[in-house]
Amino acid sequence: MNPQKKVDLKLIIIGALGVGKTSLLHRFVHKTFYEDYQTTLGASILSKIIILDDTTLKLQIWDTGGQERFRSVVSTFYKGSDGCILAFDVTDLETFEALETWRDDVLAKTIPMEQSYPMVVLGNKIDLADRQVPQEVAQDWCKEKDIPYFEVSAKNDINVVQAFEMLASRALSRYRSVLENHLTDSIKLSPEDPSKSSCC
Repeated sequence: MNPQKKVDLKLIIIGALGVGKTSLLHRFVHKTFYEDYQTTLGASILSKIIILDDTTLKLQIWDTGGQERFRSVVSTFYKGSDGCILAFDVTDLETFEALETWRDDVLAKTIPMEQSYPMVVLGNKIDLADRQVPQEVAQDWCKEKDIPYFEVSAKNDINVVQAFEMLASRALSRYRSVLENHLTDSIKLSPEDPSKSSCC
């Protein structure tokens, strides 16, 4: 593929309230960080164009609200997504423990349900001292689920770009394989059943 070839990818960022989803997204898209963000209600969308593997990617990234009462609304945004960032706050154990629920929710809502759905886990706020989730614990959880893990800081710009680009790369690979399978399936010629062929 070449840079003239454009691929649109829909990515979502999910996780509990206050883990820094909006901060991570603004760090990646605008290279900015603010101490105070308003709570995201429902979802907001930011776009960014990057070039990866000689392909121009237009990333449409959906920043979702983390409140429990919006969970059913937020899950409607999963449909049609090409990949997902699961975020938690390393200084808040509950947000890490909630990852399982968020992961199961997104897998149940992405159609067809498939384990190859691209995900990346981000442990945010590593710049803070009062850490509650040891790095090894997060790494073990991700290893068990076969999901890449990044320790990040939206505030200090640590590993944020790398994490988003890793997800974009995985989403692009999946997009290509789905496209390839679709094209292969649509031109597959099945041989005639010899028992049905008649001789002249």
